Amino acid sequence: MRLSTMGRYALRAMIDLACYGAEGPVPRYEIAARQEVSEQYLAQLFLKLKHAGLVESVRGPGGGYLLARDADAITAGEVLRAVEETLAPVYCVGDDEDATCSRVDGCPTHWLWKRLGETIRQMLDSVSLSELCTHAHWDAPKDDKARGQVLTYSTSEQGARDVQ
Repeated sequence: MRLSTMGRYALRAMIDLACYGAEGPVPRYEIAARQEVSEQYLAQLFLKLKHAGLVESVRGPGGGYLLARDADAITAGEVLRAVEETLAPVYCVGDDEDATCSRVDGCPTHWLWKRLGETIRQMLDSVSLSELCTHAHWDAPKDDKARGQVLTYSTSEQGARDVQ
C-alpha cells in the first residue's frame, strides 16, 4: 500500500490544524507555508475534508479553517478516507465490493492481504490527530505565538519522513 500525495498532504494539514487551531481559525496561507503545500492544493483538500465533516471554514477577516470535532475524536484513517484514499494493500480486499479477483476463492494469499488490510485500518483508526500532534517536533517559537512557525521535514535512515 502506498499513500498518494493527496492523502499525505491532507493528514499533514489536519495535524497542522490540530496543533495550531486551538485559538481560532487557521488561515490557509499559514498552513500552506508551514507544510510547503500550495494554497490551491490545500483548497481542494479542505473541500473534501469539509464534505466529510472533518473541518469547518470561517470566512472573512480572521477566517480560516477549524477542526469540526476535537482532535482526539478525529483519526488518521478518517482523514485518509475523506480524500478517497484506499487503505487496502491490494484491490481484491478494498472497499469496492465489485473489485474482486476471479481467483479469490482459491487464492492462497487472499487471507493474508485481508488481514493486512484490517490491521492497517485498525492502526490508522486508532491514532488521533491529537496524538499525531504530540509527535510533531519543531523549534520553540521566539515569541508566545506559535503561528507562522514553519515545520521542516527530514528523512530518517529508514526512509520515513520525520517532522523536525
